[in-house]
Amino acid sequence: MTPKISPTFTISDLCKEYKVTTRTVRHYEDLGLLNPTRRGQTRIYSPSDRTRLKLILRGKRLGLSLEDSRQIIDMYEPGKNNVQQLKTLIEAIQLQREKLHRQLDDIHNLMTDLKNAESDCQRSLAEISKD
Repeated sequence: MTPKISPTFTISDLCKEYKVTTRTVRHYEDLGLLNPTRRGQTRIYSPSDRTRLKLILRGKRLGLSLEDSRQIIDMYEPGKNNVQQLKTLIEAIQLQREKLHRQLDDIHNLMTDLKNAESDCQRSLAEISKD
């Protein structure tokens, strides 16, 4: 029976699949988030690297820092139930949601301030035009 060979990916494969630049992938590699092997000058990414990239990008979309994503991804243990990883991810999501609610409140307040400032300026211009 022939052993099953795991597929590998080039940096171009990953960039096309996830619509990121080679610079982005190299940056994640420089940070130790991805660990491709090398064949000469060519980076060879494993299915694990591909999954890590997918999770890093998902974390980024959720507003997580790269370090938060790293910690959560590094908690994964194949064959385990990964309860702590899931709890940590839920906590990170809740913190991000709270942060976004605060930012949304700040935006609403700023919009009100801008509207009031604009109204004050328009009133002042109207009074100046009367004179």
